[in-house]
Amino acid sequence: MIKPEQLLHPTPNGLYCPPGDFYVDPVRPVGRALVTHGHSDHARSGHTHVLATRQTLDIMAIRYGDNFCDSAQAAEFGETIQHNGVSVCFHPAGHVLGSAQIEIEHQGTRIVVSGDYKRGADPTCAAFEPVPCDVFITEATFGLPVFHHPDPKIEILKLITSLNQFPERSHLVGAYALGKAQRVISLIRRSGYDKPIYIHGALTRLCDYYRGEGIDLGVLRPATTEDTKSGAFKGSIVVGPPSAFNDRWARRFEDPLSIFASGWMMVRQRAKQRGVELPLVISDHCDWPELIATITDIAPQQVWVTHGREEALVRWCELAGIKARPLHLVGYEDEGD
Repeated sequence: MIKPEQLLHPTPNGLYCPPGDFYVDPVRPVGRALVTHGHSDHARSGHTHVLATRQTLDIMAIRYGDNFCDSAQAAEFGETIQHNGVSVCFHPAGHVLGSAQIEIEHQGTRIVVSGDYKRGADPTCAAFEPVPCDVFITEATFGLPVFHHPDPKIEILKLITSLNQFPERSHLVGAYALGKAQRVISLIRRSGYDKPIYIHGALTRLCDYYRGEGIDLGVLRPATTEDTKSGAFKGSIVVGPPSAFNDRWARRFEDPLSIFASGWMMVRQRAKQRGVELPLVISDHCDWPELIATITDIAPQQVWVTHGREEALVRWCELAGIKARPLHLVGYEDEGD
C-alpha cells in the first residue's frame, strides 16, 4: 500500500500526485490539471490539459474563453478514469453547478479531495455524496464552532418581507456571479415570488447557462436597459455581483436597499463594513456542524484540512481520535461565498 503522502502532497503549484503526474486545482499553469469546480480560485486558465466535469469545463469556457487550455476532457460523475495507473473518479460536491469531489486511488490507498462543498439542499446543483476513503481532504472556510448557518429559505423570507414593508425601494442583492446568484434567484422563486428579477450584465451568460442546464430561474431581465429615474425598479429585486455595488451601476437606482447574500453575513462587522442593510446568511460552504457530520459519515483514517480555519477542525479530529493535519495551501479565497 502506498503512503498517502506519496500519492498526493502539497507543492507551491497546488496538490500534486506524483504517480499520476497531475495536480488538483493548481494555482499556476501546469501540464495536467484536475479541477473541482469553476470558481476562479480553483479553476485557472493556462493549463495544457484539464480534466473536469462537463459543466465545469463549460463554465471555464464562459469565464476565460474557449482557449482556456490546450486540451480538455470531460468526466462524468461516477466514471473511473485511469491515468498512469492511478484511478480517478469525480463525485458531486453540492457547491455549485458541476462541482465535484475528486477520488484518487492507487496501490490500495484512496484519497478524496472534496474541493468546496456543502450538505444543504440546493436545486441548482447535484447534491454532495459521501465517498468512503482513507484520507479525506476537507475545506474549512467556516471551520469554527461559532458558525451555524440558518435555513436559507428563512433568510429569503427576510427579503420578501422587506419587499412588502418597503415597496417604494429597489432591493439590490449582492451575490457572487457563479453559483450564489443562481441559487439566490432559485430560492426567491421557490418562495413564491414570480415577478421579473433584474440582473447585472455580469450575470447574464452564467444565468443563461444554468437555464440551459434545466435550472428554472423564472423571468430575468437586464438591469441596465430600464430608465432608473422613471421608478421602474421600485419594489423590484435586482441581483448583481458584490463588486458592482462599489461603482456607478449601484448609484443609478433610487433609494436602493443594500442586501448581501453570504455565509460571512453572520459576522456583523463584515455586514457593517460593506454598508449592508439586510444581510442574508446564505452559504455555499458547510458550517461547523456539517463539517463534523461529514467527517463522521465518511469515517476516514486521516483528515487533511485546508482553505480556511484549519486549526480548529484539526483539533476536533484529534480529540475524536482521527489523525489530522493542516495543508496550509495558498492562493484560495472565498469567491463562492
